[in-house]
Amino acid sequence: MFTTKDEDMTQTNVALIGLAVMGSNLARNIARNGYPIVVYNRTSAVTEAFMQEFGSADGEGDFVPTSSLEELVEATSSPRQIILMIKAGKAVDIVTEQLLPLLDEGDCVIDAGNAYFEDTIRREAYCADRGISFLGIGVSGGEEGALLGPSIMPGGDKKAWELVDPMLRQIAAQVGDEPCTAYVGPNGAGHFVKMVHNGIEYGDMQLIAEAYHLLSDVLGYRPDQLSEVFGSWNKGPLRSFLIEITAEIFKEKDASTESYTVDAIMDKAGQKGTGRWTVMEALRLGVSLPTIAAAVDARVLSSQRDERLRASKLIQCTERSTPDSSPEEIEGALHDALFAAKVLSYAQGMYLLRCASLEYDWDLQLGEIASLWRGGCIIRADFLDSIRKAYEANPELENLVLDPTLREQVEKAVAGLRTAVQLGSTHGIPLPAMSASLAYFDSIRSARLPQNLTQAQRDFFGAHTYERLDRPGVYHTLWGNGEEVEVTS
Repeated sequence: MFTTKDEDMTQTNVALIGLAVMGSNLARNIARNGYPIVVYNRTSAVTEAFMQEFGSADGEGDFVPTSSLEELVEATSSPRQIILMIKAGKAVDIVTEQLLPLLDEGDCVIDAGNAYFEDTIRREAYCADRGISFLGIGVSGGEEGALLGPSIMPGGDKKAWELVDPMLRQIAAQVGDEPCTAYVGPNGAGHFVKMVHNGIEYGDMQLIAEAYHLLSDVLGYRPDQLSEVFGSWNKGPLRSFLIEITAEIFKEKDASTESYTVDAIMDKAGQKGTGRWTVMEALRLGVSLPTIAAAVDARVLSSQRDERLRASKLIQCTERSTPDSSPEEIEGALHDALFAAKVLSYAQGMYLLRCASLEYDWDLQLGEIASLWRGGCIIRADFLDSIRKAYEANPELENLVLDPTLREQVEKAVAGLRTAVQLGSTHGIPLPAMSASLAYFDSIRSARLPQNLTQAQRDFFGAHTYERLDRPGVYHTLWGNGEEVEVTS
């Protein structure tokens, strides 16, 4: 049994389970904003270490340490707001099942991890049957965001959200006078939006990596030069958190070797599954996400490092030629390429949200979601304000590239994207995400695509039928004699 620093402290409604880095930082954020908080970790030594470091620190707020779920519930008052910051998956089900018999009707369990949205839908229904509310909230911003103000995307029962909203508004990132949190929608909407955020993040990071690859391999830029390029890009339309930290990464030197840290890092990228979930859900809903899918593929292929090393010794390519353009011209083209490809990637993610909103009857407000991402989260970027304005001007906007302002910007920048993809092809540099963005742009603006041939092939070998341009109906051709029959349902 822990002893609190103030036994007479007024009992609180808020508790947090899971004191790893994200959980401990979020607990500190909550306490610092005026909400005393009960804390618990399955390993008591973690709770003890947390209390030793932060329990008596000035400005950290009030913490009530507990050593069991029973003690945690006893130390909180109804309506309880119990936040789970634990590993997604089975652990959430186990802890929720343990909590439910201890809670009172009207209490709320809040999953703030990266849960799969269908799990959140199931958990909310399960808890509702027992008189307990369940919220699934997406939290983005990493360790720093959790402590100083993340982007928060809550979904679930609206009455339960109204209970926790005052606290969420206090702890969220602030852009001007606006907190980066708002009710997203029912059941799994919050975790779905966070999932798509992460998918966009995958695309964003891959596009930046491809720009780096071109700058380093085609122009031979060293990390200090790369830092200058990305630093300058961060002062214009590309200004964003990921561009900012990229410039900082290229400055870092290894203290033991005095060489640049980035050059010593193995080229194998990890992933935790949210990007893959985004692509899987897009396939299920029939939505094209080529840039994000390419980014997921790129991480998978990077992990096959041993195979790549063997292949690099066996497969010979033509020698790379010296580019015809000056370094300054190439830098300018890559700046535009990155901007155009990023907008197209965000357009894909927002279109997925639009389709999911219709499929699951969530009534997602896409402009407001873009607003939530302007601060605190990993994909925060200046042009998110343009995205917000696009949906405010036309809430029924089908695709971001059809917004007059963004369409004009992409049309001006796409020449740079074409130059970048051409450079990659000429020099044997893989650009899966940039190439996918360009293909998406050219496909979506095409009045006619070659899939008429695809349908003919499907009808030839499988009698899958087709529709015609010149008259209504569904048809099948008896290939070889030119006879066509109309198919009735």
